Amino acid sequence: MSAAGTTRTTVAAVDLGAESGRVVAVGFDGERFSTEVAARFPTRARAVGGVLRWDVEALWREVLQGLRLLGARTPLTSVGVDTWGVDHGVLDAGGRLLADPSCYRDPRQALALDRLLRTVPAAELHAATGTSVMAINSVFALLADAAAGAPAGHRLLMLPDLFHHRLSGTSATERTAASTTGLFDTRTRRWARDLVGRLGLPQRLFGELVDAGTDLGPVRGAAADGLAGVRVVAPAGHDTASAVLATPLDAPGGLFLSSGTWSLLGVELAAPVVTPETFAAGLTNETGFGATTQLLRAGDGLWVLQECRRQWAREGLQLGYGDLARLAAGAPALRSLVDLGDEEFRAPDDMPRRLREHCARHGEPVPGSVGEVARCVVDSLALSYRRTVGDLARVTGRSAPSITVTGGGAQHELLAQATADATGLPVRRGPVEAAALGNAGAQLVALGELGGADDVRRAVAATVAVRTVEPRQRPAWDEAAAHRPRGRSSPPVLLTTE
Repeated sequence: MSAAGTTRTTVAAVDLGAESGRVVAVGFDGERFSTEVAARFPTRARAVGGVLRWDVEALWREVLQGLRLLGARTPLTSVGVDTWGVDHGVLDAGGRLLADPSCYRDPRQALALDRLLRTVPAAELHAATGTSVMAINSVFALLADAAAGAPAGHRLLMLPDLFHHRLSGTSATERTAASTTGLFDTRTRRWARDLVGRLGLPQRLFGELVDAGTDLGPVRGAAADGLAGVRVVAPAGHDTASAVLATPLDAPGGLFLSSGTWSLLGVELAAPVVTPETFAAGLTNETGFGATTQLLRAGDGLWVLQECRRQWAREGLQLGYGDLARLAAGAPALRSLVDLGDEEFRAPDDMPRRLREHCARHGEPVPGSVGEVARCVVDSLALSYRRTVGDLARVTGRSAPSITVTGGGAQHELLAQATADATGLPVRRGPVEAAALGNAGAQLVALGELGGADDVRRAVAATVAVRTVEPRQRPAWDEAAAHRPRGRSSPPVLLTTE
């Protein structure tokens, strides 16, 4: 992407995804953005003492190195960090991190959910927060830590807030990130303190909340070396909220699909929808930029394909995502379909073997070749999107005009076509770096360069060429939706580790 005019403001967007992180310079010339990736690095969790954890120190080194490299060649006005949701750290009274944050894929969380649901019905948890009840939610990591006797600590900070704390010294939790915890009431936009007390968690953990676009002050301390005078601005800390801010929707009620390790398909609303119907459908309300609500379903997206790729690499097959898309396109469509929301696909392992075993157990043709396995994932994802589109229409009472996809999945032509065919909706392929653009957009709003979400989206639309994939005839998809897959379709909760 390139700007038409002279860049007048440059901000640094740190965008950490569950597969990789990047430090991106985003320039703004008054009409459109320009981007330059200054650093890119992997973000893999590792087992520590039997618990899957993120190496915060390693991530911090990468982030700081990228920012300093960027600051040495480009005058920066501000910096902000967005990450995936749910994961968090706990500080002691002196502001020190007690332990590396555990990863949402750690099996302890499903066990903690199982224990809690014996005493607190899932419907009550949804009613208290507006969010779906999933084992990945922060609350279950906290309960798992408490059951293991870990120190309670003094203050919980979500992952983006941990980096803002290191940059600015400010201990505050940004609301879009907080809304992924399972302990935040999306209607009041405050901590669900009655629920916190009912679960026996310390109230002191849940401190100040700030809106996306809040100026947290200048870079301070050792981090200021090479970054003196740069402001720290909290963007929409949850990467999905940042991506939605940068999604150039074509019409009111248009659906967004943030497609990366996770798939988050939903609609932007003025207020949460918390009803028995949203609970039964497994839909969640998350807070968006500007006090909006994102009613969506979260599910594993390209994670399964990412894990397949890692397994094939271990076996000596070095395949890029373009290779996998080409091989999948050559395999028969709708031959093997699975429920990618099944808990057995949640943790890292030999994913091709798991897919084949799942197909065998459920009477599906077992995919043999790499292309057949990749096609199984693509078609299964598209079928899950069809179910979500239907559930959103039933809950909101409105049919969607289109789906705009952003993130890594926007590059996947076969997945875009399968999604259009499965849903019957035009699929618009938007910016790949949507989270970084939304991150930067929130900073530019805080700096007075942009007026709000509409201005951010206009600038994105002026920057990125959006390509549309039209749906084709789809009787085969209708048949598949009526009869397969034979696993769970849209569960409201993840109950066990089975």
